[in-house]
Amino acid sequence: MAHIAVIGSLNMDVVSEVHQFPKPGETIKSNGTTYGCGGKGANQALAAAKAGAQVSMVGAVGDDAFGSVLIHSLAAYGVNTQHIAVKPGSSGLATITVNGEGENTIVLTGGANDKVAIDEVQASLEQLGHIDMILLQNEVPWAINRFTMEWARTHGIAVCFNPAPAMVVPDDMYAYLNVLVLNQTEAECATGIEVSGVDAAGLAADKLIAQGVEAVILTLGEAGAYYRSRDGEAVLSPAFRVDVVDTTAAGDTFIGAWSAARTEGKDVASALRFASAAAALAVSQEGAQQSIPARDEIEQMLGASR
Repeated sequence: MAHIAVIGSLNMDVVSEVHQFPKPGETIKSNGTTYGCGGKGANQALAAAKAGAQVSMVGAVGDDAFGSVLIHSLAAYGVNTQHIAVKPGSSGLATITVNGEGENTIVLTGGANDKVAIDEVQASLEQLGHIDMILLQNEVPWAINRFTMEWARTHGIAVCFNPAPAMVVPDDMYAYLNVLVLNQTEAECATGIEVSGVDAAGLAADKLIAQGVEAVILTLGEAGAYYRSRDGEAVLSPAFRVDVVDTTAAGDTFIGAWSAARTEGKDVASALRFASAAAALAVSQEGAQQSIPARDEIEQMLGASR
């Protein structure tokens, strides 16, 4: 079984459902508020595990009431949680608002995620043994990501990076990335190109590859997912048509499922299709981790689409 290490965030999500997002200065009533486990790192770890990979999570939670819940939510699905540190203070928190169209806005409080230390990450990586792929996001300090990319290059381990929340990646770090996964907003932030369709996606991907990335995946919503690699391979995988309920964790589900599929040996086109099916199932359910599908659900959707 392939081994994926995820270095990233764990957050408690506080989700409020509204008819429409409030305007600046406006107070509106929520249709209901729920609590759920999330964080881009934890979501990707859970998605990869539920898709069939062996997964280890490296990160931190607080010593508050949320911390043990966040750890248990991963451990319950077989994720190795022995390398999640417990820090004094609060766990990470995401305040999420979901409107009637399933779109969301998210405000992050870093909490323990901001206290992840390089020496702890190094020790964890060295203790984990064989690793096939490392997943990184932007909800821990950038110094952690830089160190991990450099460590992975030294040890010959593939890195899949999702720069979310969106940021401009330092030019010298692109060459450390085997796969860069971005949505349209993140791609525009990274390239200055408005990714409004497949043609623009190709231009953005080419620009990123020219900067040193080995392969780029651009998730394009209803237009599907677009892959371009340094060796010229290009694949457009159509999106599955589903009723969108909540887009929270859709991108994380895609990345986790993609990484599980690729590390077990699926080709690019098959892995994209597998990941797109997983993401479609996620957006058809409410919440973050509770919306992430199991492998048998993904395979059922793939079978039904043939």
